[in-house]
Amino acid sequence: MFFAGSLSAQELELVKPGKLVVAFNGDMPGTGFQDGKLIGLDGEIMQMVADKLGLKVEPALMEWSAEIASVKARRVDIMHGMMGWNPKRAKILLMTDPIYYQKCNITQKKGQNWSSIKELENKRIATITGFGWIDEIKAIPGAKLSLYDTTDAAIRDLLSGRVDALFADPPLVKYALTKNPQWPIHAIAVAEKDLPEYPLLTGTFHTVFGMSKEAPNLHKAVNNMVKEIWETCQNRKIAENYGLGDESWFLPGKNPRNGVDRSTDWNAPTSPSSCK
Repeated sequence: MFFAGSLSAQELELVKPGKLVVAFNGDMPGTGFQDGKLIGLDGEIMQMVADKLGLKVEPALMEWSAEIASVKARRVDIMHGMMGWNPKRAKILLMTDPIYYQKCNITQKKGQNWSSIKELENKRIATITGFGWIDEIKAIPGAKLSLYDTTDAAIRDLLSGRVDALFADPPLVKYALTKNPQWPIHAIAVAEKDLPEYPLLTGTFHTVFGMSKEAPNLHKAVNNMVKEIWETCQNRKIAENYGLGDESWFLPGKNPRNGVDRSTDWNAPTSPSSCK
């Protein structure tokens, strides 16, 4: 069988022949595994990519903080789970074009309406171990950062008042609040845009799949499938099933990747007009 870009199965740098070993942490609506298939917004797209490449998915469930190390050590082929691109990750991983886009929000108790970084000064802020914006949170004057292995644990401490605010994956927060309307918390989008000192917290970031630097052919094949999924609107269709069909998830904003892991004239993908 031949794949996108005329790459054969033998040319893909797979951990196990004929299989795509996929790292994921099980956080919905991004990733999960059910009835022998990856599920979730990211998971269904990953499953579609594997099917198009003629590969059988082998799931590898783990904490988010272990995923990058597993890719680098070649214990898995690819990682996913509402993963945002950033320059540090670009130095150690090959990352696909985005499958959709995200903007940060501040999850907080109802009655508070913080929407700016300045309002978080001297606050107790939670996020997840391994997330790309940790250094930026540390740079907020007076902020006291608490790291958690899981978003569930961070949300529990927010509900109990042990922390004041939470930065977590925006799709996960939206999904969790929809499923738990009784929770006395809400999420407010960060109002500032593209502050140079807080590029991840105030920018639009790319949600990607990550692979080893030792697997350029696999990266090329997967990335070609991602392009096809944009062209055929499949990411939009899958997102709608998880309550994320709004156009804002598919608008790129300022492009941070030109001249880093993409050419200087590269354009981030957008949905064709036929998707709307």
